[in-house]
Amino acid sequence: MNPQPAFNLSIVVPVYNGASSVPTLVEALAGLDVPPIVDADGAQGGGLEIVLVNDCSPDNSLDVCRALCAANSVALTVVNLSRNYGEHNAVMAGLSHARGAYIITMDDDLQNPPEEVLRLWHHAAANQYDVVYTYYAEKQHEAWRNLGSRFTNWCADYLLDKPKGLYLSSFRCISAFVAREVTRHNGPFPYVDGLIMQITQKIGRLQVSHLARAEGRSNYTLPRLLRLFLSMFLNFSVIPLRVGTLIGVAMAGLGVLGFLVVLIEAMISSATPAGWASLMSAVLLLAGVQLIMLGLVGEYLGRMFITINDRPQFTVRDVTRNEKASVRDVTRNAKAEQPGSQA
Repeated sequence: MNPQPAFNLSIVVPVYNGASSVPTLVEALAGLDVPPIVDADGAQGGGLEIVLVNDCSPDNSLDVCRALCAANSVALTVVNLSRNYGEHNAVMAGLSHARGAYIITMDDDLQNPPEEVLRLWHHAAANQYDVVYTYYAEKQHEAWRNLGSRFTNWCADYLLDKPKGLYLSSFRCISAFVAREVTRHNGPFPYVDGLIMQITQKIGRLQVSHLARAEGRSNYTLPRLLRLFLSMFLNFSVIPLRVGTLIGVAMAGLGVLGFLVVLIEAMISSATPAGWASLMSAVLLLAGVQLIMLGLVGEYLGRMFITINDRPQFTVRDVTRNEKASVRDVTRNAKAEQPGSQA
């Protein structure tokens, strides 16, 4: 039997260089009106739970999160990772510690207004969606990031069996069922949206506001975005290998055609066929395609090697819960241990 959710809504926030923004975010989230959950027996659970995941942030984010945990009356959990694993790994850590009937994931940069949380949650619950993704009328990111997002979403249409037109946003609401199934995956290169697409097609979308970044700059550098793209591109489909096979067949066909042209020209002309430049271009092109395909196959094999060697998806150094979160956990465990009850 599936465990009874301890809270009506959990909010998972990966934190990295967020010492200045997390207090404002937590204050706004703590003020949201989330009623307590009521189970089939009429017993009341908690309303709102906040889970902050410190992804080994180089600033004093951990101290700030722990201070917020001690000072807040809302149920708050701080998950401290032992090293920097990346956003999707941190989200997986947060999902594994979240105990809500619905779970919302959002960034710590305040670009998603906290007041949109209730709209997103109500939309998911009212329509019984497993997942609801948000999208924006105007996205307040740099032009190159917006272009990269559009390209990634276009690729996801074909690689992840994603509904056409669905924007894969990090501001999403998922049910406890989907969160439980997603966290069964223990591979070292998680891509949360790819895992979601493997589990359910009961997916909705909701337009929300997107604000300009209040301060600082995005933690997503070009190399980080490239690694994230590779996780989506390679982890959930063999289409890249099939595309490489088709390119190889096409290049081989062009090579045969070129050979026939040169052979015919040599037979009807006594002069040595010219074309050293074109020959070198063809050789370089073919060599380039071969090296790209070798690199692609090598990337697949490398990820398999790392996975087989049990590289951890994340490692939790410690977990801090305030009294409200700890009491709710104890209450749930006590009920599970009653004679004849199941969790």
